[in-house]
Amino acid sequence: MAGLLVAIGVAVVVLVLPSSGSARHRAPAAHVAAPPPAPPLPPPPTPKPKPRPAPTDDPWLFYGYNLARTRAFPNGAKLDPPLQVGWRFHDGALLEFPPVIYDNTLYFEDYNGWASALSSTNGHLIWHRRIGTLAAASPALDLRHKIAFFVLLSNSPGARVGGNGSVVALSMKTGKVVWSHPLGSGSESSPVVHGLSVFLGDQGGTVYSFRTYDGHLNWAFHAGGAVKGGPAFAHNTIYFGDYGARVYAVNAANGREIWSAGGGGSFYSTPAVAFGRVYIGSTSGAVYAFWANSGATAWSASTGAYVYASPAVADIPGLGPTVYIGSYDGHIYAYNAESGGLRWSHAAGGRVDGSATVVGKVVYYSDLGSNTSAGLDVRSGRQVFGYPDGEFTPVITDGKVVFLIGYSTIYQMVPKR
Repeated sequence: MAGLLVAIGVAVVVLVLPSSGSARHRAPAAHVAAPPPAPPLPPPPTPKPKPRPAPTDDPWLFYGYNLARTRAFPNGAKLDPPLQVGWRFHDGALLEFPPVIYDNTLYFEDYNGWASALSSTNGHLIWHRRIGTLAAASPALDLRHKIAFFVLLSNSPGARVGGNGSVVALSMKTGKVVWSHPLGSGSESSPVVHGLSVFLGDQGGTVYSFRTYDGHLNWAFHAGGAVKGGPAFAHNTIYFGDYGARVYAVNAANGREIWSAGGGGSFYSTPAVAFGRVYIGSTSGAVYAFWANSGATAWSASTGAYVYASPAVADIPGLGPTVYIGSYDGHIYAYNAESGGLRWSHAAGGRVDGSATVVGKVVYYSDLGSNTSAGLDVRSGRQVFGYPDGEFTPVITDGKVVFLIGYSTIYQMVPKR
């Protein structure tokens, strides 16, 4: 019995040993979760539209170049004569007032009431729109809303005198009408824009402030006679003359009179504001300088004949502050802007009706008698340029070339270098 137990024990041992020795038992593999899929990559950022390149020209936004209408271009050192014609654009009608300039485009209107946008680089029309029947003014530009403002003497068919006019706001890009406002007496007062307001006068003696983007009337000021010249803006004030022989300073924000001053004759001239004074020509034959803050007369000088022209005012190196203005007596005058003393005069040979313009070292004017344009050295009055076309205000510039305005033709004038 003992032997049997031993044998059974050995068997058990034999049976157990193989199961715990040579045979390998594999545990079931642990389950490992698959990594979550990577989130999708965000779409590539939409490239921002490239901003339109900044204009390569120097804007000339108003008749008279700037808000103060000084008609003096400060960056004209490389634009002195000699000049040669690049392109020509023939409009076919009188161009009594010059274009304005922005972003390689000239904006202007002709005597027959056509408004146009013209490429300044090649002289090709961009758009051309009939907005009236009689016009004699430069437009003004509102860059914030890309609007050009034109005034019209008349919208009546065949009109040759003012009446039934308007102010028309056009898209600078397309020439489409944005808004318009009737001006019963008509206007030849070149507008000026400051902030959200556009200012202009009319033949009935009213000066207006309209909101630029929709034509809302901000205020209206009633002067004592027709306001034919454009208002000038300085010191938050609008300055203008009228055919009632007075010059006014009006608050630009509310249209309230600050001062008015008397002068001999009527004022067709658009004033220029500089050196604390308001400079303006009169049909009495005088050139006036009024103190901008009070209206007191700083000085006056007589030319002996109508002064319809508007002044150009500049601080000339080596000469000092100077006023340049033409007269119906056939002369261009250069006056000391502070004292009124005569620096020099130049015999033009015929009536000077339009305004002078200073570009670089040259002051330009047109001769209404001979229909020519000329340029004079600003210091001496010696003639340094001449061209056989011209009527009123002859020259503007974009800082790259000069544009000469003839009777009905615009010329691109390129400096010879």
